Amino acid sequence: MVTLGKKYKVLLVDDDRFLLDMYSIKFTKSGHTTKVASSSADALKMLKDGFVPDVIVLDIIMPSMDGLELLEVIRKEKLTPNTKVVMLTNQSQPTDIERATKLGVAGYIVKASTIPSEVVKEVEEIVARGRV
Repeated sequence: MVTLGKKYKVLLVDDDRFLLDMYSIKFTKSGHTTKVASSSADALKMLKDGFVPDVIVLDIIMPSMDGLELLEVIRKEKLTPNTKVVMLTNQSQPTDIERATKLGVAGYIVKASTIPSEVVKEVEEIVARGRV
């Protein structure tokens, strides 16, 4: 169960500006500090510049570098070793889920089957499971 009052630093990464804004509003209204990146390159820059989120909410399908490739770089360069990563995508193929699992994601949420308020709740629960 999530401890009431526990707030997290969230990095949302998605190339869909509408979804990015909508999820940012939902997380912010729930009291979380929220930053957004509309590309993998933007997210990498934020992390390399020292932003350490509690959770990264990451889409898979993005131009240039997809979310799983971004996650590979984050893991390889040990940019945020204690940050939980939750995939938030419409990619529900077993190969994508398996690849994400091998990269150590804490959760995998399919956008099409989850309303935004449920996404916030699921992400909070995933982060809370790994925190004291």
